[in-house]
Amino acid sequence: MKKYRFNEGWMCRKAEGNFHAVTIPHDAMIKEQRSADAPGGSAQGFFPGGRYIYEKTFLLPEEWVGQPFVLQFEGVHKNAKVYVNGVLVGGAVYGYIPFRVNCGILPEGKNVIRVECNTEKQPDSRWYTGSGIYRPVWAWVGPGITEEDVRITTLSINPAVIHVSAAGQDAEAEIWDDHRMLARGKGTITIPEAKLWSDETPHLYICKVQDQEIKFGVRQLSWSNKGLFVNGKNTLLRGGCVHHDSGILGAATYDESEWRRVRILKEAGYNAIRSAHNPCSRAMLEACDYYGMYLMDETWDVWYNPKNRYDYASLFEQNWERDVEAMVQRDYNHPSVILYSIANEVAEPASSKGVNLAKRICDKMHSLDPYRPVTGGFNLMIIHRSAKGNAIYDENGAGRKTDGNADKANGMNSLMFNILTSVVGTGMNKAANSDKADRITSPVLNVLDIAGYNYASGRYPLEGSKHPERIIFGSETFPQDLYKNWEMVKKYPYLIGDFMWTSWDYIGEAGGGAWAYTSDGKGFEKPFPWILADMGAFDILGNPGGELFWTQAVWGMLDNPVICVQPVNHPGIRPAKSTWRGTNAIPSWSWKGCEGNKAVVEVYFDCAKIELLKNGKSLGRKKVKECRAVFKTKYAPGKLEAIAYDETGNRIGRSELETCRKEDVHICPEVQTAKKEQIIFVPIEIGDGIQVESNADRKVQVKVENGELLAFGSANPRTVEQYHTGSFTTYYGKALAVVRADEPGTLLVKAGDTEKEIRITD
Repeated sequence: MKKYRFNEGWMCRKAEGNFHAVTIPHDAMIKEQRSADAPGGSAQGFFPGGRYIYEKTFLLPEEWVGQPFVLQFEGVHKNAKVYVNGVLVGGAVYGYIPFRVNCGILPEGKNVIRVECNTEKQPDSRWYTGSGIYRPVWAWVGPGITEEDVRITTLSINPAVIHVSAAGQDAEAEIWDDHRMLARGKGTITIPEAKLWSDETPHLYICKVQDQEIKFGVRQLSWSNKGLFVNGKNTLLRGGCVHHDSGILGAATYDESEWRRVRILKEAGYNAIRSAHNPCSRAMLEACDYYGMYLMDETWDVWYNPKNRYDYASLFEQNWERDVEAMVQRDYNHPSVILYSIANEVAEPASSKGVNLAKRICDKMHSLDPYRPVTGGFNLMIIHRSAKGNAIYDENGAGRKTDGNADKANGMNSLMFNILTSVVGTGMNKAANSDKADRITSPVLNVLDIAGYNYASGRYPLEGSKHPERIIFGSETFPQDLYKNWEMVKKYPYLIGDFMWTSWDYIGEAGGGAWAYTSDGKGFEKPFPWILADMGAFDILGNPGGELFWTQAVWGMLDNPVICVQPVNHPGIRPAKSTWRGTNAIPSWSWKGCEGNKAVVEVYFDCAKIELLKNGKSLGRKKVKECRAVFKTKYAPGKLEAIAYDETGNRIGRSELETCRKEDVHICPEVQTAKKEQIIFVPIEIGDGIQVESNADRKVQVKVENGELLAFGSANPRTVEQYHTGSFTTYYGKALAVVRADEPGTLLVKAGDTEKEIRITD
């Protein structure tokens, strides 16, 4: 079969509205009017849901006449129904899985594809989901196989031997490296002098089977209580959790946005991503393959016990096998996928029914793919509490009440649990250390190939003696614990890595990670107009903060110290601090109008001592604790300098921060040349072209010629501004425009009185 893009020419309307033209991928929710009384509340960032209808009318091309026609949807949120010429032909309940619809042979002339999806009933998730056909659509035409019918398995690496099948049968295949054919054969094929795929050497080959070309890597996994081994090499996972949304683009998943995020994370030192808490996009898989990023692909946030009144729980038991089949079929040929995750923080394993379900899911995954380990992100405290009758989510009606809350007699809902966690803080890491908690959690953990622990680092040192055969990792951890956790990762062979919450900020769970200076900033659940979680080593635009540089110091990836400063433009106000953020410092010493304000300066580096100088005057030397030294001073424009010393007093590194000299608007496109229809990211900054002024924010209007402005916004976690209007206020001096190029020639981006040209080619 031949594959065609099917993203253009669509119309969309809300059930009660009029059609308007859209291009897929498309998030219908992101342009809705947010309000304090939105039923999804802070979890959805105060966006309302809706019932949306998409239609595409097209004339059947001559070469498609009489040919089988299959539509492939990468993701529609949610409860998708697909109609062809008025006839229901398929769909999918779960909003995060790819699905195919066999449309048969279409009639000549005009055809109409109609897709309906529904997110009216809220709350239906613990984060911002978006609505609509938010991932790409493809048309498969003609006889034969599709790319996902081909399975490529590495049988050995020395020599490199692979097995290639198509639709379950040994397949004739050719193996290509760039433009050179290396090998050919049927079924089992040896690749001479093969280059192996890993995070350090992400080499990809092309396998040609019939009319399909599939990129793959020669990569073999093994695991034991001695560690995780990729191609025989012991590998530690430097991981971060990532939600599915694309920041200011909403849930719309463009290839360029996924590739950009993976690239930024890889360049920052991460070698692993956890897709939290649902299967990731095809584009993320391809980007991880290309850049060498290990991926833990996760299935669900719920099983059969609801966490929200209208979530997936009521439909889970009828659909979970289909979900697993869809995810594994899509993931199988991607070398980046090294872990399948069966759940996030579900309480069901407190009962025998839940443990049996976990085993069934694992067995299903193993039957579909015996070459990858199965894991899950389990919060051991949740399971322990549930077994004691203090269920956070239970199967006796939690979350189904008319108010959307859990049964108060039995425990609490997910929101209340997050509130509890924000109070308990990092003490949760030891909440499941008891022998009783161990006995309760072991049945499900023993089902897994590798056990993922959410916020249970207190168990790390214990498991080597209590469960000598168990392999574990931190599937979700507090960022401020990274130093302690990473020291244990290096110490205990059975502890294979750490995934911090979180590596990238996201929409929804509004304000859950904020260090807030406003009167409405206390607690986990913050009111309207909070919109972003405000937690992450990178903000929603992809700008790094102190947590990123602290992480790099812990991982030993800094050549010189990095200076960051907690915001100094809130004199006399102590921030309300969230448990899910270790610092809110940013790399800036430009704070207009803040002379004399107290300033907290953080310097990150793996060394013995740090000396800090302000405008040439030493503020003293401080011992470095957990790769961070903290200084308190008063803000004064000029220069900060940090000098790093080893144990013997030798200088081993130096860095500086300077104050911005101007407050101009600067347009800083990430590329100077792009192709037609390419998505381009264009940072907008207030500053002098080198430094950014962090306390002179202003509203900026962005306009585009020979292109389409898809989104424009800042990383402000508390705002009533919307990303689709073209007008937004910068935040700490920064904003981001996302533009789609039109025709070859010149694309012009205007921001205020400034403009920038980008060359567009075919």
